[in-house]
Amino acid sequence: MYFVMETIEKLTKKLRSQGMKITPQRLMIFKVLENNTSHPSAENVYKRVKRIYPSVSFTTIYKTLETLRELGEVREFVIDGDRKHYDPNTNLHHHVICSSCKRILDVFEDFSPSVKLPDAVKKDYAVSGFQIFFHGICKECN
Repeated sequence: MYFVMETIEKLTKKLRSQGMKITPQRLMIFKVLENNTSHPSAENVYKRVKRIYPSVSFTTIYKTLETLRELGEVREFVIDGDRKHYDPNTNLHHHVICSSCKRILDVFEDFSPSVKLPDAVKKDYAVSGFQIFFHGICKECN
């Protein structure tokens, strides 16, 4: 089960409506993300786009990813210090992360019956969702 961000055509219209120019480099960013289950960092996206468009700047990559996040087209999370990773699957799901190689896999399981909030948290928050990150060593690294 995998859900991707908007089609490139719909995404292009959405970004144009936000006043963003659609350059060949930005289209390539969309293509890199489309159906991508590897949860790439901005650096990963930059390396892939730079192969085709050597003059692309890291700033273009980063700002485009931030805009996609703001528009709800990608989810962003940090797993290794301050490096952000991007997931074009914006449906609720969880992740398992290898502590050694840092590979990230999607987990499509509903844990809501198992997750219980402490009363102190329920008292102070109207929780609208949650995301679980499992950490361990994958079989390739073990």
